[in-house]
Amino acid sequence: MDNQQELFPLVDEDGRVMGSATRGECHNGSKLLHPVVHLHVFNPAGDIYLQKRPVWKDIQPGKWDTAVGGHVDYGEVPRAALLREVREELGITDFTPEFLGKYVFESARERELVYVFRCTYDGLIRPSAEELDGGRFWSMDEIRAAIAHDTLTPNFESEFQRFFFDRLEEGEKE
Repeated sequence: MDNQQELFPLVDEDGRVMGSATRGECHNGSKLLHPVVHLHVFNPAGDIYLQKRPVWKDIQPGKWDTAVGGHVDYGEVPRAALLREVREELGITDFTPEFLGKYVFESARERELVYVFRCTYDGLIRPSAEELDGGRFWSMDEIRAAIAHDTLTPNFESEFQRFFFDRLEEGEKE
């Protein structure tokens, strides 16, 4: 179960810290803007790794999602949060993240300032048994077939289309 008392920074849309709130307060429909980090992991063949969210998660349980996604802790900077989350969720420490951008994601329950990174990785991935229900690489054809079929999280779908839609389009031209 997620720790509802975990403390998150509250930020403006530029990422400046304006205060703090608990996970429970951020996820209760209040729309308090809080930062998160996402890492999209590609293999050399161009497939993308997705994690399976456990059924006990408070947001989007049981769906396939970005390889790594996690909250920035209060007092932590996004890059440090990314390195921590990648180590915790996938057991990876030897990767080179490329920052792609940031945007505000809003759902019925929350608002997040999402810092998006990508990397190409060809090593061993060890998904955390405590945090995930596993994961695997997906081809662009599999991603295309899964979009809008309630298999992937809405956040992943919109982010993938925002940052990687050209890769999806390239697959259609072949």
